[in-house]
Amino acid sequence: MNKPAFTARFNQGDRVAMAVSYDGRAFHGWQSQRKPQVATVQEALEQALGHIANAPISVQCAGRTDAGVHASHQIVHFDSPCERDEKAWVSGGNTHLPPQVAIHWAKPVANDFHARFSATARRYRYIILNTPARSALLSGGVTWENRPLDVQAMHQAGQALLGELDFTSYRAVACQSNTPMRNVHFLKVSRCADMVVIDIEANAFLYHMVRNIAGVLIAIGAGIKPVTWAEEVLLAKDRTVAGVTAPPSGLYLVGVTYPESFQLPSSGSGPFFLAGF
Repeated sequence: MNKPAFTARFNQGDRVAMAVSYDGRAFHGWQSQRKPQVATVQEALEQALGHIANAPISVQCAGRTDAGVHASHQIVHFDSPCERDEKAWVSGGNTHLPPQVAIHWAKPVANDFHARFSATARRYRYIILNTPARSALLSGGVTWENRPLDVQAMHQAGQALLGELDFTSYRAVACQSNTPMRNVHFLKVSRCADMVVIDIEANAFLYHMVRNIAGVLIAIGAGIKPVTWAEEVLLAKDRTVAGVTAPPSGLYLVGVTYPESFQLPSSGSGPFFLAGF
């Protein structure tokens, strides 16, 4: 097995970009709540990196995920308070992390890089196990749907959501974004054996947007609603007409896009059990 080549070295004050994956079942979302009894991914990562730096570290992420939502390729950045090499941040950081969180790489970036504001797109995958019986092994890692799903109908319905549109009907009532406008670059629904995969990329997402889209597409795939319903919900600009919010267990942040000038490694497709798909 080839050992990872850790070549980068960081000086004090250097900005560090990092790729992280996590199993959201163990956490109350990404964002730190500064409460000892509430575990969050951000707090776990900051504590681990703080051990390596022997100093407090505050990280910024590309997209804050909710409780129970996973990530195979979350991007974060922080400013190094000390001189360390890449191996220290990656291998050393992982030794201080819980098993549900892993650092994959750390790279030096320009000081104007920002994990959130420099991103031009985010990509999520919503994974549905479409079998008559639930899986004990994948519990919490996918959403289970025992009704047969028509993948072609789901994909066709999703094409009405492409482009820069008003997603009022697809955001949570508690969403605090100043605008409901988002630009969806692609939305694909396909089947991989017993898995139905909703693959969606946009410039950014509203609170619960992907899960609300998944809820609508599942209803269409199950034959409860017609293909046209996804567009009807969109045009209504009313959250109450959209139906249920799909569970968080099937949702993965799988990629973040940045300008090529930052030269960050590609994300792959994720999550790991759909590698190559």
